[in-house]
Parts: sequence; structure tokens; C-alpha cells
Amino acid sequence: MQNKLLLYISVCFVLLIGVASISLKLGAYSFEDSSLWQIFKNELSGNGLVSEMDHYVLFNVRLPRIVMAILMGSAFAVSGTCLQGMFKNPLATPNLIGVTSGASLFAAIGIVLGGHFRSYLPDVLNYSLISIMAFIGAILTMTFVYRMSTTRRKTNVVVMLLAGVAISALAGAVTGFLTYLTDDEQLRDLTFWTLGSLGGATWLKNGILVIVIFFSYILLLNKGKALNAMMLGEEDATHLGIPVEKVKKRIIILTALMVGTCVAFAGAIGFVGLIVPYILRLIFKSNYHIILPLSAVVGSILLLIADTISRTIVAPSEMPIGILTAFLGAPIFIAILIRFKKNL
Repeated sequence: MQNKLLLYISVCFVLLIGVASISLKLGAYSFEDSSLWQIFKNELSGNGLVSEMDHYVLFNVRLPRIVMAILMGSAFAVSGTCLQGMFKNPLATPNLIGVTSGASLFAAIGIVLGGHFRSYLPDVLNYSLISIMAFIGAILTMTFVYRMSTTRRKTNVVVMLLAGVAISALAGAVTGFLTYLTDDEQLRDLTFWTLGSLGGATWLKNGILVIVIFFSYILLLNKGKALNAMMLGEEDATHLGIPVEKVKKRIIILTALMVGTCVAFAGAIGFVGLIVPYILRLIFKSNYHIILPLSAVVGSILLLIADTISRTIVAPSEMPIGILTAFLGAPIFIAILIRFKKNL
């Protein structure tokens, strides 16, 4: 089993490297030197043969964006996989249960109302105010949904989805109200959060993402066996020695941390946490020992492909990536509902 898992991950990594190489080459700007390998070689040798524009586009625009797509795609996919395993339902994703909406709402509050109290905050908090607000929104939303839908250690899926719908509706209404209070710059920022984009990728943001995701993965990626046991029922999992409540709290906090950070940097990008586990479940059934680590790589591939399409399909303009992931995710969501209907 372990050898097969390593083989699957290796194949996915090779595919990811291939997609990243293609993505580096594609775009509205064409490099003066057609060989990216030659550009990297010249850059490392320091011979001065790389033009300033080639250097800027490659190292300050495309590479940071590709890295951000890889990191965020992985984070969204793992978050969705963990939530589906915890709630024992394929519809439990950060987007559908309102976590993304909650994070976006608090980020919007930080954008519009942050100016009223920024002067009272230290510089470190000022710089990361929106990120902190997005994380607070994600953790509050996740806690609310979990408390609402869980009674006597049993999760009511209908209540879970209805709570997500309610939060999404409330978040949309408050964000709409905040739109009337904004100036032009704040309105552009709000539009960015609503539609989602990786256009603001920087190496600093990627560094923060690496720290958050690395810390989260240390505590999450080894929970495949625990999620498999929880699929049997929480009481049975407890009898098997799984600390169910500890695992659930860890999933809630860490998925909220990852989703909140991603939303703070790129806005609302939905359905990645729904698409990836669904595809992997078709292949590997509900074996989270395989699905969970694989989702970390497949999510990167999916979002990287989506971002590459979003910035090239209408070049030199850019289609918001949230629109593209919604186009991909909505049919899969319908397919899941159809399968549920047949099983009734």
C-alpha cells in the first residue's frame, strides 16, 4: 500500500512539474530568449545576457504566481478532503459550508472599515490586518457550522448545508452593503475578493503560505487512517483508539487557518475542495490514507491549470479564476447530487 502511494504521488509530481513548465512559457508576454532553460542558465551564471523585462516577468510575475497556485490549490484540496472525511459527506467543502464566504466577509470588513482603527495598531498587524481578519472569519464560520450541525457527536448534514447557505447569504448581503460605503480603491479590492485572482502573488505572500501550509500538513496529512476509522462512526473510531474530538478540533482550526490565509491573499476561489476529493474518490473509493496525501498534489495541478487558462484565454486581459473554478465545480456538484438521489 505504501509503495503504491509513493508511486501515485511521484506520478502526480511529474505531471505537476510538466504543467508548471508549460505555464511558465504561456502568457501575453513572449520571452526574448525562447528557451526558459537558457534564461535560467544565464541568470545563474550572472553573465548579464538576460534582459530586464525577461527577468521581471519570469521571476517577479510568473514564478510567484505559479508557486501561489500550487500552494493554494494544495491547501484548498486538503481542506476539502479533511472536512468531507470529518463530516462523512462529499458536499462538505470550505465553499459550500460557508467558510470561504465568512473569510471573505471579514476580509471585506478589514478593507472598508480598517482605516478607522489602523492608526491604533502596530505596523506588523497593519500589514497583515486583512489576513488576520480573513482567518478570524474562517474560524468563526467553521465553529458556527460545526456547533449548529453537530448534536451528541453526530453531524446533521442538512443542517450543515443550510447553515452554510445562511452564512453565504448573510456574507453576500453585508458585502453588498459595504460596497455602498467604499471609495474607488476599496471597491476594486472588494471586487478582487469576490471574484478571486492570483494576480497579486509575491514571494513574501508565498513565504507566509509555505509556513502556514507546512505547519498544517505536519498535523493533517497523517490523519488518513483516523478519517477512515471515523467513516465507520465516531463511537467505533473511539473504540479503535482514535482521539475523535482531538482530530476534529485539529481539522477545524487548521482548515480555517489555511482557507483564511488563501482567501486573504487571493479572494474567494471555490470548488477546488469539492472537485479534487470527488475525482480521487472515484478512483480510490473512500480510502483517506491514499486520498488525503494525493489531494495535496492533485489540488496543485488543478488550480495551476485553471490559473494558466484564466490568464491566457482572453490575453492580455485576465478572467477571474473564481469564475473558472465555479464553471468546473458546478457540474461536479450536480453529479454528486444525482448520485445521492439514486441512492435514496
